[in-house]
Amino acid sequence: MTNPTNPTALITGASSGLGAEFAAQLAARGMDLVLVARSEDRLHALAERLGKEHGVRAHVLVQDLAEPDAARRVGAALTERGLTVDLLVNNAGFGTCGRFEEISGARDHDQLMVNVVALVDLTHELLPGMLARGSGGVLNVASTAAFQPSPYFAVYSATKTFVLNFSLALRQEYRRRGIRVTTLCPGPVETAFFDAIGTRKAAVTGNFTTPEPVVRAALAALDRNRAYVTPGLGNAVAAHLSPRRSRTLVTAVAERITRKVLEPAA
Repeated sequence: MTNPTNPTALITGASSGLGAEFAAQLAARGMDLVLVARSEDRLHALAERLGKEHGVRAHVLVQDLAEPDAARRVGAALTERGLTVDLLVNNAGFGTCGRFEEISGARDHDQLMVNVVALVDLTHELLPGMLARGSGGVLNVASTAAFQPSPYFAVYSATKTFVLNFSLALRQEYRRRGIRVTTLCPGPVETAFFDAIGTRKAAVTGNFTTPEPVVRAALAALDRNRAYVTPGLGNAVAAHLSPRRSRTLVTAVAERITRKVLEPAA
C-alpha cells in the first residue's frame, strides 16, 4: 500500500542514468515520484518497478524539456493530478563537444533550453509552493565542467557554470526560509551522456564512476544542507584548485586536456 502522506520528488531526465538512480534511491527512502523525460516506455517500466519494490506512487510525465513551454506543461500536469512537489531534482541535461563552428547551432540551442532554461523555469514553477509550505529542496545537477571554461565544450561548460552559480545564489536567498538547495558536480559517470555527445573521449579525465555512489553522495549532501558536492577525491581537489588560478591560465590548461576530443578515433 502507498502512503498518501509520502513526500514527493520530481526528477527530470529520469528514464536512465543518474535520473533513474535518483528515482531508485529516493523511492527506497519512501518518497513518491514524478518521473519526467521523453522516453515513455522506459518511464512506465521504471515507475512500475519502483512502485512494486518500495510501495510508493510513481507518476509519469512525458515531456521534451527542449520545448519552450516545457515547465509550464509540467506544472499544469501536476495541478491536474493534484500533486505537490517537495524535492525538485533538475537532472536532465546533455552536452556537445568539438570545434564550436562545427557543432549544430540547433543542437546547442536545445542544450541551452534543457540545461538552463528548463531548469530555471521548473524552479520557478515549484519553488513558490515549497515556500508556501515552509519546506522543500532543490537538487541541481551540474558537472566538474562548471569550475572552469572548457574549450571544445564551450556551451556545455558554460551551462554548467550557470547551474552552479544560479544554485549557490538561490541557496543563499532561501537558506533561512526552509528551502535547501544543493548542486551536484560529478566527473564522468557511466551513463548514456557519452552516447548522446558522440564520444567517450568527452570524459577528458578518463576516470569513470557509476551512478550509484554519485547519487548517494548527492543525497547525503542534500541531507546535510551542503552547497555543492563533487564526488571523488581527484574531482574535489581539481574543483577547489581551479578558482585559485587566473581564468586565462585555467582556460589554457583546460584546452590542453580537452583538445583530445578533436583527435580521430583509434
